[in-house]
Amino acid sequence: MKIAITGATGQLGRLVVAKLKAKVASENIVALVRTPEKARDLGVEVREADYTQTEALERALSGIDTLLLISSSEVGQRATQHKNVIEAAKKAHVKRIVYTSLLHADTSTLSLAYEHKATEEMLRTSGIAHTILRNGWYTENYTGSVAAAVAGGAFIGSAGEGKVSSASRADYADAAVAVLTEEGHEGKVYELAGDEAYTLSDLATEISRQTGKDIPYKNLPEADYAAALASFGVPEGFARAIANWDVSAAGGALHDDSRQLSRLIGHPTTPMAETVKDALKGI
Repeated sequence: MKIAITGATGQLGRLVVAKLKAKVASENIVALVRTPEKARDLGVEVREADYTQTEALERALSGIDTLLLISSSEVGQRATQHKNVIEAAKKAHVKRIVYTSLLHADTSTLSLAYEHKATEEMLRTSGIAHTILRNGWYTENYTGSVAAAVAGGAFIGSAGEGKVSSASRADYADAAVAVLTEEGHEGKVYELAGDEAYTLSDLATEISRQTGKDIPYKNLPEADYAAALASFGVPEGFARAIANWDVSAAGGALHDDSRQLSRLIGHPTTPMAETVKDALKGI
């Protein structure tokens, strides 16, 4: 059985390939990437595949039994790109698709939800067996700002006291590998989130504890947070989106206490403190 992974050189994709190699023979794993040169170190077959090139996608999917469709990174273009992949998969007779969606995609207030919801509907009407992994927030989405918080003396955001049930990127990779290699997941939708819920104030407290410095959390109005991000060099449109996601988090969009992720992967999710520790190693 050949398993293909889209976006295999991305942060999640690389983790999935590495973990999959521990369970599946390398010759049965195919990395689908836009730039093959970047994938030579993966140790598996590499095929060029661009979400926008339908004919090339069909060729790249030839002989593939199961496809892990890691959602495109191009917000605003995802629905169209995912449609291309799904249609190519049908033509190539792919038997099963596993898709990385968004936590509570059908009801989420996050602006990201629309394209994920649209993709889920495409899968439901595709006639291809599928499993939907509704991934919650990666803890790294926040710990990527640890260095800036330490340098600036505060962790900023607009999430208020909203609880975030995040997990590490490695935890979500474990979930993908479990579904790709085990039976009984067809037709299922998994709401995946970390076991531990925390606020950004809790995150700031943990950063303070580990650094021995006073790093408070400063909650900003959405517009002010977006402006601050833009001043740090984040493109204005993306800065506004990030700030808006935090506002959704304040309303509970990133919280889930079902523990479906830890049950699926067979171990507790990575504690936020551990991911903070890893982030601090590079400072």
